Amino acid sequence: MQVDAVVLDVDGVLVDVADSYRRAIVETVDRVHGKTIPRETVQSFKDAGGFNNDWELTDALALYVLAFREGLRWDVERFTDEINERGGGLEAAQEIVAEMPNVPQARVRDKWDRDRLREVFQTLYLGADLYRELEGGEPAFDAPGYIHDEPVVVESDTLEWLTGKFDVGVVTGRPAAEAEIALDRAGLDLPAEHVFTMDDWEEGKPHPKALVTLAERFDAKRIAFVGDTLDDVKTARNADATDPDRVYYGIGVLTGGLSGDAGRGKFADAGADAVVDSVNQLPSLLDVPSDSSA
Repeated sequence: MQVDAVVLDVDGVLVDVADSYRRAIVETVDRVHGKTIPRETVQSFKDAGGFNNDWELTDALALYVLAFREGLRWDVERFTDEINERGGGLEAAQEIVAEMPNVPQARVRDKWDRDRLREVFQTLYLGADLYRELEGGEPAFDAPGYIHDEPVVVESDTLEWLTGKFDVGVVTGRPAAEAEIALDRAGLDLPAEHVFTMDDWEEGKPHPKALVTLAERFDAKRIAFVGDTLDDVKTARNADATDPDRVYYGIGVLTGGLSGDAGRGKFADAGADAVVDSVNQLPSLLDVPSDSSA
């Protein structure tokens, strides 16, 4: 695959977030609503699309738990399939619940406290000290912070190879401060204009704006976007559709929530151009075009 720029997601690509972000999602719903959510359910919501923001994914899971307690009788698969059919994301989840005649809407709304969910999530993820530093207030409780439990996936040799051959950028759903921590831990030092975080664009993945903007800044003709979710691949497909002057490749990695043959199949169905076991296989997949000076 010949490219002249590579754009990377962070979570599930550069660092493993199974015991950080994913754990914070599960434990936030448990702490606030007393319901333990299986990790597989989190992935079902991710696969539905539109949940690049883990705060909103947590909100949607909490909404589902509350609606189910109040009379919704759809299982998770049916609920997330319907979210996908409606275009994905929290707004679709809200629409579904609002249309359920047997669900008392007022009771669900009264118990659905998004501010509380975010406060608990950030306390669990950041820990008390970082919460005070980044959120500017007192945490909900004392916690060490799951952010410290994010093993680095990408190897230093891989980063050296990528940055030596290509223009490299990042598109992530993390807030800027949390992205900086992860990039520093991974050892990837990039100019600010080559990094898009939650704070830089409102739309979020799979909207192609950030990816297309980076391609323009790199003056690249062939761009590979590497991510661990179906929305990452769809971002590349959407960029391809909206930017006819360039070619965008969507590459899935199996170090996030998707794994094995099932993960490969889901990536393929979403339009992935390639699927690799990890970001460290990119040197065997990518090459510089013969007409490129990179």
